[in-house]
Amino acid sequence: MILASWNSYCRDFPKLEIIGFSGEFDPAIPALYPLAMEVSFVVPAHNEERWIGGTLDAIITASEGLSEETEIIVVSDASTDETERIAAEKGAIVLQVNHRNVAAVRNTGVKEAKGRYLFFVDADTRTTREAVTAGLEAMKSGAAGGGCLFKFDEKIPFWAAAYHRLGLFFGRILKMTGGCFVFCTRETFESGGGFSEVHRAGEDMAFVESIKSVGQFVIPKPMVATSARKLTVVGFIEVSRLVATIALRGANYESERTLDFMYGKRAEECRRGGKEQMMVSGRLR
Repeated sequence: MILASWNSYCRDFPKLEIIGFSGEFDPAIPALYPLAMEVSFVVPAHNEERWIGGTLDAIITASEGLSEETEIIVVSDASTDETERIAAEKGAIVLQVNHRNVAAVRNTGVKEAKGRYLFFVDADTRTTREAVTAGLEAMKSGAAGGGCLFKFDEKIPFWAAAYHRLGLFFGRILKMTGGCFVFCTRETFESGGGFSEVHRAGEDMAFVESIKSVGQFVIPKPMVATSARKLTVVGFIEVSRLVATIALRGANYESERTLDFMYGKRAEECRRGGKEQMMVSGRLR
C-alpha cells in the first residue's frame, strides 16, 4: 500500500528537467508515470480506539491481491483517545479535524484522497475482499456507486433482528443502504456534491440519493459486518419511532435524540458498550 500518488508529486513539481528533455510531463503518457492511485478508503473516526484496529486490518486484508494501488485515510474528528496512534501504526494517512459532523469529516477525507474509486467505511465496520472486489467491478462496469448491506457482529435483541431482516429485504428492493460501507467514483462524488453537510444525521441516505441522481446505484451480494453498539443505548420504542420517521421524512429525520446517540453522551456510552453492556442493561434477550 502506498500513501501518496505519483500524480500528486507531479502536480507539486510540474516542470522537471531530465537528460535530453525539459518541459512538462503529460499524465497521459504511461511510460513517464507509474500507475496512479486507484482506490481510496475513507474512514471517519471519533474516539474509536476499541474498533479502529480491526476495521483497518480488515481493509488491508481485503486490499491484498488487488491490482489497483490503494490508500487508507482515517479522518479523526476531535479524538482524545488512541485512535490516531493506532491508525498511524496500521499505515493509514491520519487527518485531524474538529467538525463533529460526519458528512464534513468524510468530505475532508476525499479532499486528501487520490483514488479514482472511493470507499467510505465506518470505523466499526469490517469489510471483506468480496465486498471491495464487487464494488470495484460494479464501478468499472459503469455504475456510479453503491453500497453493501450489513450484518451485525454479535447477537442482537429479537426485535432488532426482525427490523434488520426487514431492512435487508427492502434495502435490496429500494436500492438503499446505510452509510457503514458505501462507494462511488470520484466523478460521481464531485458531480453529486459529496456528503450533505447540512445533515448531521441522515447524511448517508442523502448521499445515496445523490449517487442515484448521477447514475446507477448497485447493491452487490457480499455483505459487511458492523457493530451492534448503538443497540446498547436505544430500545424497541425509540427504534420504532425512528423507522417511522425515516419512512415519512427520508434523510431529514434529524432530532435531538438522534444527534445524541450520534455525537452526544449516548454516542460515547455506546463506544464503550457491546455485548456485555447489552446484557447489563437488559437489552439482550
